[in-house]
Amino acid sequence: MRFDSEEQSRNIEDRRGAGWRGGGGRGRRAGGIGIGTIVIALVAMYFGIDPAIVLNNAGVGAPVPRQSVPAGPRPAEEDALARFVSMVLADTEKTWHTLFQAGGRSYVEPKLVLFTGATQTACGVGQDAMGPFYCPADQKVYIDLGFYDDLRQRYSAPGDFAQAYVIAHEIGHHVQNLLGISAKVQSMRQRVSEREGNQLSVRLELQADCLAGIWAHHADRARNVLEAGDIEEALAAATAIGDDRLQKQARGYAVPDSFTHGSSAQRVRWFRTGFESGAFGDCDTFSTERL
Repeated sequence: MRFDSEEQSRNIEDRRGAGWRGGGGRGRRAGGIGIGTIVIALVAMYFGIDPAIVLNNAGVGAPVPRQSVPAGPRPAEEDALARFVSMVLADTEKTWHTLFQAGGRSYVEPKLVLFTGATQTACGVGQDAMGPFYCPADQKVYIDLGFYDDLRQRYSAPGDFAQAYVIAHEIGHHVQNLLGISAKVQSMRQRVSEREGNQLSVRLELQADCLAGIWAHHADRARNVLEAGDIEEALAAATAIGDDRLQKQARGYAVPDSFTHGSSAQRVRWFRTGFESGAFGDCDTFSTERL
């Protein structure tokens, strides 16, 4: 991926190495689930996301607040990754400002918070074991950069555009929030069964994948950001984090009725749809019968 400038977003909030820390670290399980995790699970449920995803993946106890201490020197590679994330965020801002303006709306830029281990959010305490997430209550995206190590090593999805896809997907949730889509989904979920609610959650997540594709489409047409192999990197990441792939890795089989984000094939299809079309109308995952 290439940028025509080193422009970074003004909306980065860097909390790495200070403030909140949980016990156990990335991926380790403690004996209980903290109240912060429960709060985030409830907010996730409100916005159409299965709270079980949060509860099952938040494998550390509630972080204990401690006095913030100055962060020590960071590896140059980590700071370079932080700059890259900031440049990706800046590019999403350019794209969505243009698209919202074309639709007669104003785009409200989200914040992106870099943190280490755990951090306080308006949705409760966010933890690295949850992976990147969007909190609608404060309109912020949260990411521990260590997730990218997991993406590369655990999920075998390396590459800078795979990293950009992750950010673009979370920004897709912000777009859904601004447009009122998330609230409508939650209203529908309250009137249906758990199985049907999971299906609505899948449609919400697949639309966020499609919106990530829309960003890539317009960013490349306007600023020529893509290099050879970039789209393949995004598709590899989408494949790696499909519900069927993750469930088979965790327990050896998949249960489609429990999917909340979509299968690998579905996630690939909807990112590709957004990228090839660039049109928001083609991202209507709620009207189509075939996901």
